[in-house]
Amino acid sequence: MRPTARLLAPLLLFCTSSAALAQKAAAPQPPLEQVFGDPTYQLTGVAVSAKGRVFTNYPVWSPVHKYCLVEVLPGGKVKPYPNEAMNSWKTGDDGAKKWVSVQAVYVDDQDKLWVVDPAAPFFGDVYQDSNKLVRINLATNKIEHAYFFKGVTDKGSYINDVRVDTKRQFAYMTNSSEGGIVVVDLKSGKSRQLLKGSKVVTSDPAYHFTIDGRELAAGGKPLKVNSDGIALSPDREWLYFKPLTDDKLYRVKTADLRDAKLTDAELVQRVSDLGHFTITDGMEFDRKGNLYFGDIEHNSIVKITPDLQKSTVLEDERLIWPDSYAVSHDGRYLYISTSEVQTAPPFNGGVDKRKLPYGLFRLKIAQ
Repeated sequence: MRPTARLLAPLLLFCTSSAALAQKAAAPQPPLEQVFGDPTYQLTGVAVSAKGRVFTNYPVWSPVHKYCLVEVLPGGKVKPYPNEAMNSWKTGDDGAKKWVSVQAVYVDDQDKLWVVDPAAPFFGDVYQDSNKLVRINLATNKIEHAYFFKGVTDKGSYINDVRVDTKRQFAYMTNSSEGGIVVVDLKSGKSRQLLKGSKVVTSDPAYHFTIDGRELAAGGKPLKVNSDGIALSPDREWLYFKPLTDDKLYRVKTADLRDAKLTDAELVQRVSDLGHFTITDGMEFDRKGNLYFGDIEHNSIVKITPDLQKSTVLEDERLIWPDSYAVSHDGRYLYISTSEVQTAPPFNGGVDKRKLPYGLFRLKIAQ
């Protein structure tokens, strides 16, 4: 290379890189609209009814807690749902009759609200065998049915998220502590836990979950959370799921999950390993079969197409631990909750690094 060319090469490389960065920076991104913000209490879930009613929940992870389940009202106010009595649990109360520590909410295609209560305050043992899945009729605001899991999951379980097939009358849940899929026959009320402790529901111990250049750990121990995010394909033929703290994604036919004749050893052979994607907490499908993830390590929302192509939809500094997802009844908006898990003192040497408020957002995904 001649001296002149040698001198020009770094400049040309800088200009090319700058142009590429400028083009990337100029690429339009859909706006992220804040729907609700809570300056005090840590929320995790989000659900939206056919009429646009918004619900969120608050697990008992710290002493800073008021209600377990609320409806978000216009103007940013909330009301305990379905009433204050259900939200008044304290140690010694009957956990079967109240919310103990709600982790997730979900609205099905019949406009029923499903509430997941692992009943494990402060990530302890299940309180009084009161971990439950509860169905609420949003037309009457009344509880229709509660499903309990005594003898199905053990005292160290943490049921985490749910999806419901109203046509076949089955619900599918994740157990994020033991690692497993809980299948609920909504007609009979019987439940089974499948794949417990198998590789497909267990977080990869070799994966380093890194945020801002630092592996997320508490007390020197890296955070490891097993099967967590869950989603049903639009045709309800496939259940997608993944451990939280690695980037693997799996799916299995729901017909296989409903087949009580299959052993776990046989069932695990029918699970498809879809490959590596991102660290996400929850996940949700749109009507076209696109699967939406968070990318917790990069404050982003990503989309995975039916042919498993991944793209980043949005990057936004407000997406601090994007947690749970819901698609509006008309299919136009993706609702997102942010729970800021990594900013909590246990993950920062006792220092509180929260950037309040905890938020509910929505992102337009269709016209």
